[in-house]
Amino acid sequence: MNLRSKMEQKWGKYAIHNLSLYLIICYGFGYAISFVNSDFLNYLTLNPNAILHGQIWRIITWLIVPPSGFSIFTVIMLYFYYSLGTALERAWGAFQYNLYIFSGMIFTVIGSFLLLLCVETGLLGANELAVYGDEFYKMAAYYFSTYYVNMSIFLAFAATFPDIQVLLMFVIPVKVKWLGMVYGVMLVYDFFSGTYISKFVIAASLLNFLLTFLLRRNMSHLSPKQIKRRTEYKRQVRASERVAKHKCAICGRTSETNPELDFRFCSKCDGNYEYCQDHLFTHEHIKK
Repeated sequence: MNLRSKMEQKWGKYAIHNLSLYLIICYGFGYAISFVNSDFLNYLTLNPNAILHGQIWRIITWLIVPPSGFSIFTVIMLYFYYSLGTALERAWGAFQYNLYIFSGMIFTVIGSFLLLLCVETGLLGANELAVYGDEFYKMAAYYFSTYYVNMSIFLAFAATFPDIQVLLMFVIPVKVKWLGMVYGVMLVYDFFSGTYISKFVIAASLLNFLLTFLLRRNMSHLSPKQIKRRTEYKRQVRASERVAKHKCAICGRTSETNPELDFRFCSKCDGNYEYCQDHLFTHEHIKK
């Protein structure tokens, strides 16, 4: 049993179901704030320098900051990512999907602090802090958004369901794996050609995808065939659990076949032996 399975056994009951919907709701709050007072969003972004100066709420509130302005295309894109996320949650299970999303968020927070460390210590070569001053962290904070975390959902969907077709420009049917490859090439280009900020943002936000897919020697557990097999297995297990809850150790009758019978465990037998009302007091006690 791998680490992921052990974690799911231990903490799976705490998984948030329909997580994609809650992410959309967070965006809704962000857009509502931007309509009322867009400048207030500056106090909610992921600014590590401000966090170290006491504004610790930014570790959480950056999740509601929308990555772009609101338009009809925003609604379409949010629905698109909601559909992808819901499909992944159904295929992987709530815990695995939670782990994927929250790890992307955590890596983003860590990446912002690593950028702060590199800038303050001059590890990046040119002192960008000297060039931009305090505005550097404000500028970087808007890069550290949920944009690339959302794009990691698209990459995960493309890797899990590569042969599903989507309508490009609402007209052209294209397999999602080709779109995923194109976007992957664009990310690699942006990473090597972009600024130090974009390098940290892309690496941190997509580290969850790299760990989940590219660094695993056996990714068969995320293939559609394996997902279907696991789903069918869980269905059969649930069906078997609905079969006889009580069974007499003598006659073999069950609470399903004979619902009129009462079943009890015998306290004098060594072991968990259950008997129907006809044999509870007449059976020979089992001793080890």
